[in-house]
Amino acid sequence: MSTPTLVAVAHGSRDPRALPAVRALLDQVRALRPGLSVRLGHVELDEPLLTDTLDSLPAGGDAVLVPLLFGRGHHVKHDLPRAARAAAPRVHARVAAPLGPHPLLAEALHDRLTEAGWRPGPRTHRTAAVVLAAAGSRDPESTAGTRRLAALLGDRLGGVPVLAAYASAASPTVPEAVRELTARGRTRVAVASCFTAPGLFATRSAAAAPWIAAAPLGPHPALARLVLHRYDQALARTSRAAHPHAYASV
Repeated sequence: MSTPTLVAVAHGSRDPRALPAVRALLDQVRALRPGLSVRLGHVELDEPLLTDTLDSLPAGGDAVLVPLLFGRGHHVKHDLPRAARAAAPRVHARVAAPLGPHPLLAEALHDRLTEAGWRPGPRTHRTAAVVLAAAGSRDPESTAGTRRLAALLGDRLGGVPVLAAYASAASPTVPEAVRELTARGRTRVAVASCFTAPGLFATRSAAAAPWIAAAPLGPHPALARLVLHRYDQALARTSRAAHPHAYASV
């Protein structure tokens, strides 16, 4: 049997910087696993669209859709499974978990903050805080995941307060989170960008930063490793479902 194609699913953006950033991330994924077929599909706004990518796969092929998204919102729960069902039976496609929350994601966020000027130390610990800016969703499971990621990032920063905030659909907004942390006496508030690539939400979130604003994650090596981890997890779930007795004692 051939190895299933990894189809990375990005949201899509009108920002011309977004597509090169996503392609650079997938180049990192290919470098980590040579020989693996890695394709790209978008939910909207950019080409190729996910439906077109699935249509281009060979008949009888196998694919894993890995969302380049950070929470279990509408796209992950509804749009991607719908696309997978529409591709059947010509292509067998399954949907992997979203990227967040995960320690590898906290690693990438920490590195982007460091690149933006974050420096550990007693003064930072006393006076600084971070707003974790995410796209936002009306799905409570998605917002709960963002809060868990904020806790992971806070642990990685040595206990500095990290408050989850959203660019749309949920509260608090990024400016509201900045004001809340300032009211707590945090005089230096940074914004961590939980976005795969530049776009409208990332730009608006960065503009609300009163201190430093981290860049979107883009082709960060930890993010590339996380994409492969979600791909492998999806394959392992399929194997357990097909051969449950083989995993009974694991």
